[in-house]
Amino acid sequence: MEKISHPKEGLEHPICIKGKRSAPPEDCGGVGGYEEFLKAFRNPRHPDHESMLPWAGEGFDPERCDLEDINRLLCKVR
Repeated sequence: MEKISHPKEGLEHPICIKGKRSAPPEDCGGVGGYEEFLKAFRNPRHPDHESMLPWAGEGFDPERCDLEDINRLLCKVR
């Protein structure tokens, strides 16, 4: 998150209007752990590659940002 703005009139919950990349998988070990995860996930020759695939979940794309999903979750924040 870079900035929190005052809500526009009529909005009842926060919304995300722009994003970059996917959220890391749960319990990946913070920033450093995520960097190590990505090294293994992206490199089929990495010794931990196969064990990272199920952890990431089917269809995980570290470059994808799903604004609809983000905003669906933000609707629950009040």
